[in-house]
Amino acid sequence: MEQVVRLQKQIAALQAQLTAIQVEKEVAAISIEVARPQVFDRTSSKVLRFVMACRLYIRMKMREVGVEEQIQ
Repeated sequence: MEQVVRLQKQIAALQAQLTAIQVEKEVAAISIEVARPQVFDRTSSKVLRFVMACRLYIRMKMREVGVEEQIQ
């Protein structure tokens, strides 16, 4: 009986993993238009925000290229 319960728990865990993988694939298939960072106006207090926006933009573009390569 204990073995049956243990196997049922393993099945439930595997089903949850499968669902998570399916959701990830669906999310990856959604095309997201990435807005370009604003032009830097040389204000010293905005340097960190500008750099973070650029990093995010680059990551999103790289992810977009990765998804396109996977599809092909």
